[in-house]
Amino acid sequence: MRTRESAWSEIKADPACDVLILGGGVNGTGLLRELALQGLRCILVDKDDYAAGASSKSSRMIHGGLRYLENAEFKLVSEALHERNLLLKYAPHYVAPLRTTMPITSWFAGLIKSPLVFFGFPVTPGGRGTVIVKLGLSCYDLITRKDRQTPRHFILSKAKSLAEIPQLKRDIACTVTYWDAWISQPERLCLDMAREACRVMPTCASLNYVYAEKSDRDHVQLRDQVSGETIEIRPKAIVNATGAWVDHANKILGVETHFMGGTKGSHLVIDNPSLYDALGDRMVYYEHTDGRICIVFRVLDKVIMGSTDIRVVHPDDAVCEDSEIDYMMQTLKGVFPGLKLSHDDIVHVFCGVRPLPASGLDYTSRVPRSHHLAISEADANRSIPIYSMIGGKLTTFRAFAEQVADKLLARFGISRVLSTRDRFYYGVAGYPKGEAEKRQWIARVAATSGLAAVRMTALLERYGTEAERLAHQPEPDWRLALKALPDYTVGEIRMIATQEQVLHLSDLVRRRSVITLLGRASEAALNELAEIVGEALGWDAQHRSREVGLALTEAKGRK
Repeated sequence: MRTRESAWSEIKADPACDVLILGGGVNGTGLLRELALQGLRCILVDKDDYAAGASSKSSRMIHGGLRYLENAEFKLVSEALHERNLLLKYAPHYVAPLRTTMPITSWFAGLIKSPLVFFGFPVTPGGRGTVIVKLGLSCYDLITRKDRQTPRHFILSKAKSLAEIPQLKRDIACTVTYWDAWISQPERLCLDMAREACRVMPTCASLNYVYAEKSDRDHVQLRDQVSGETIEIRPKAIVNATGAWVDHANKILGVETHFMGGTKGSHLVIDNPSLYDALGDRMVYYEHTDGRICIVFRVLDKVIMGSTDIRVVHPDDAVCEDSEIDYMMQTLKGVFPGLKLSHDDIVHVFCGVRPLPASGLDYTSRVPRSHHLAISEADANRSIPIYSMIGGKLTTFRAFAEQVADKLLARFGISRVLSTRDRFYYGVAGYPKGEAEKRQWIARVAATSGLAAVRMTALLERYGTEAERLAHQPEPDWRLALKALPDYTVGEIRMIATQEQVLHLSDLVRRRSVITLLGRASEAALNELAEIVGEALGWDAQHRSREVGLALTEAKGRK
């Protein structure tokens, strides 16, 4: 990936571009990839790091949105299911099927309430019984019948359900099981899309820690937070892909909008072997007594659970409150009453803001989850149109990017060169199909490189088939394991620091890896990482100490 310095120099040398994209999350980087493949010169900037917003702070689910059917969002569910299947096919190093089990306490609950919700009556959502859930899952199966990537749903009786999951609460009527998917590293997917865009269209540029400071009629002034330097660029169009920050970014550009009405979703990462074993390879998707839907499933060697759905005024103020932690632990204990679960099991807490549209609805679960584009056309004071991406999900980012790209191509009078629908993501060329092929691939590369199979497995999960090239790096540091994090090597950390626009230690541990997510950002680990990163980036002792302190605070804190 191009360094920040070289990307900044290239923009300075040629400040004209087709599209300026604000926001380096999944919507922004997805659009950058889409437009670059059509031959447009684009500049993407983010005031923070790549994927620092909702893209790294979501539930990590790739799903059709079963409960959105209750809100009559059929188009969204259909689009999401098709996009889920595309990600399963074309990003298998990050996206995998997720068996999902719903414990249900009634067969017929919701037969009156759910239709009222469906037709827009102001009733509290919740109380969904087996019949209502089966209707929804039958729609799921119908929508994906021509491109089935996962098995059909099925129902198990109470006795069979408790035999499968003995720790489950006893007051159930049955369980319903279906399949969706989950994503291990959405942060790296964002980075990969930016990398691919700049590779296929070398005049494109992508930069973190750069923000739009102001604009006039024909220019936008960008400021680099590192050097303090500014550049005035001349885009033909601006796309605001800042998620929950859309209105705030538009205000900087001189446009007053009130598009957004985000809600925060807090999550817990739990280290509890009994819960881990009880879940097995499934997600448990359950309804709490207040009607709120919660989820709990394995993510690598930990368990993630969530989430809350609370309105926020400003996304920068979103934090996970103690009351939310208590609430989530209470719901979890209600589903697994026999397990010993404690707040001490929580190794990490994170909170993201869903980029939902402004809404006057009383219940946040009723706010539409679909995405749309709002265009602020040029006027007497501004010659540059602004395209605001409102909504969007990890599952549907490609479709949303494609739709926005088509609008821009039409404006510029350019025909589409190719579709990304059936395009593999970075690191998927030659990716093994199925577990047997994966084991053979790992064994082959382990044998030719001399690395242990467990090390090759880790590299394959992080980098896809790029792992083979990395496994054969000749430098001795690629074989030198870290003391605190033995599944990483000095060479790998140095590569991330120098080739992936790392500016802060927290970039590495939170968004280039899952170190913080999995509760592994201990002081010892951070100090060891700071030595390697500091040497690679020229940090002095004071700088290293400051970065360790910041990363440690973020790992233990609520942001």
